Amino acid sequence: MTILPGHIRQVGYVVTDIDRAIASWLELGVGPWFVMRNLTLSARYRGEPCEITQSLALANSGDMQMELIQQHSEGPSVFSEFLDAHGEGFHQFAYWASDFDATMEALEAAGWPVVWSGGEDVGTRFAYVEPPGGPGHIAQIIEIMELTEITSGMAAFVRDAAANWDGSDPIRVLGG
Repeated sequence: MTILPGHIRQVGYVVTDIDRAIASWLELGVGPWFVMRNLTLSARYRGEPCEITQSLALANSGDMQMELIQQHSEGPSVFSEFLDAHGEGFHQFAYWASDFDATMEALEAAGWPVVWSGGEDVGTRFAYVEPPGGPGHIAQIIEIMELTEITSGMAAFVRDAAANWDGSDPIRVLGG
């Protein structure tokens, strides 16, 4: 029995060049990509407050959402830690929790340390936890994303765009 909420909903990759990564995924027929550039994110990294600038891209392949993450700023984060240790690549599985507080309580009770968290300032909380047994056995990191009207609406929007995608307009910028 798992303490994680439901099924894996997203696979996340940390990259150093989001445009190159998107191009690689487009070659595999995955798209369209919804890109948000130069976002400022306030978070807690291993218990300490921090702020980073990042770009994100989302697309679906069937029901599975893919996320690309490029950190632009120099500061410490779960992403820069991963890049320093492993280089680019698969970083996390994400689960979407309709009861975020209960999920986090269960993970804490099971001894899964929170290494990256935030989102309270934008109304959608997230936490990245390290699986038991240390990183690397199945996944480096597990992300728990609070399932709200905003996150479920965005997930449906990206999934529906992929389901009906004819290859046109492969990169769609969100915000700014």
